[in-house]
Amino acid sequence: MAATAGHFGRLDGLVLSAGTLIKGSPLDTTDEDFDQIFNINVKSPMRIARVAWPLLEGGEEGPGRVITLASLSGKRVKSAGAGLYAMSKFAVVGLAHALRQAGRDSGVRSTAICPSFVATEMGRAAAGTDGADMTQPEDVARIVRMVLELPPTASIAEIPIHWSVEDCY
Repeated sequence: MAATAGHFGRLDGLVLSAGTLIKGSPLDTTDEDFDQIFNINVKSPMRIARVAWPLLEGGEEGPGRVITLASLSGKRVKSAGAGLYAMSKFAVVGLAHALRQAGRDSGVRSTAICPSFVATEMGRAAAGTDGADMTQPEDVARIVRMVLELPPTASIAEIPIHWSVEDCY
């Protein structure tokens, strides 16, 4: 952040994209599993946002935006085996909303983007598919770009993304 501040003097957008998967329910995982997944999926994005915040508040160009790549698992729990992961993603969606409120007066906008499985190594493994029909990383990137380019008068809280039609979330 210091190098960014020194070079640009501000930050137009911050994309928080941290994620690891530890399978298991809260009943069959360890405290170490909990600490690891929350350190990566929740604490890391929070710490980065904290450091970047003064640069996001901007200057002449106006405030920046924060995009938190969460997960649809942060909106619902589809299986006990994904419970620990879902708990961490619920927390990171909460972080996105807390940042949204923190930016109310300064104009910094925060959006949680909540994709289901994306055709990444982790997503293909979790879905048990080759990923051909799944949301592609470039699809998510297009949505992130669209949100980053919105004017301050357009504030979107969340965008759920699914590669097929899901019954509910």
